[in-house]
Amino acid sequence: MFRIPAVTRNLIIINFLCFIGMLVLAQAGVTDLNNLCGLHFFLASDFHVYQLVTYMFMHGGWEHIILNMFMLWMFGAVMERVWGPRRFIIYYLFCGIGAGLMQEIAQFIQFYVISSDAGFGLSQLMQVAAANDGALSQWTTVGASGAIYALLLAFGMMFPDEKMFIIPIPIPIKAKWMVLGSIVVELFSALASPGSQVAHLAHLGGMIFGFFLIRYWQKHPYSDGLQGGMQFFNNMRSRWEGERIKRSRQRNENPDWTYNAQKKASQEEIDRILDKIRKSGYDSLTREEKQTLFDQSKK
Repeated sequence: MFRIPAVTRNLIIINFLCFIGMLVLAQAGVTDLNNLCGLHFFLASDFHVYQLVTYMFMHGGWEHIILNMFMLWMFGAVMERVWGPRRFIIYYLFCGIGAGLMQEIAQFIQFYVISSDAGFGLSQLMQVAAANDGALSQWTTVGASGAIYALLLAFGMMFPDEKMFIIPIPIPIKAKWMVLGSIVVELFSALASPGSQVAHLAHLGGMIFGFFLIRYWQKHPYSDGLQGGMQFFNNMRSRWEGERIKRSRQRNENPDWTYNAQKKASQEEIDRILDKIRKSGYDSLTREEKQTLFDQSKK
């Protein structure tokens, strides 16, 4: 792990720890981490929102995790050095969540098609889902592939003419063609086998989210993508404070405004004192109130 940037190294370590933990707990018969942390179909009772994050750290087997971690090491290390740790982890998690959302959409379309073929309409989907909860709970997605494919896309966009070797192709291929080829393969695979155990649309989803985030960064080079919400509230606060300061200056700079405000406050105090006299008599006034009334009578 030496010479691997910190975030990439830690992601690889966490993925392997989660995988080993899954194997140990499954062997002991305690729990199935893939079932608990994998991404379930959102109409199934086993679905939880946190799974949009945790599914990225679960894997189905040694081949699955080794291939993903190899690609994470190969592309993640480069992109972390280019972007820095903060932007890199934002990109990784954002694209991983985006891939999960794309997979949910794909599963919903598949479920709708199956239900339609059985004669059920859109308004009946919730009842159909409840009646088939056991089967829908088996629709579980695991793996970091969506985020990994997004890193592949980022590498191709940042270094389009960089040549790479892909086994078993004996000649080097430019990164941009490798990315384009991956998109075509994943799209064809998704259309050819919509019920496949491989989440092809999740791979494409990660790349789509990655593409738009990279384009956003290209237009806003000093933003990491999380500042938009805070900037909105900061702008609101700045405008409010600016208006408050402006009004304060107007009060200080406008003698008529100050005079009218003081006159209004004085009149309100006199009205209060006179009302007190009507209710309780002159003797009920305090010394200060009598003095105020006396001073007002001399004006």
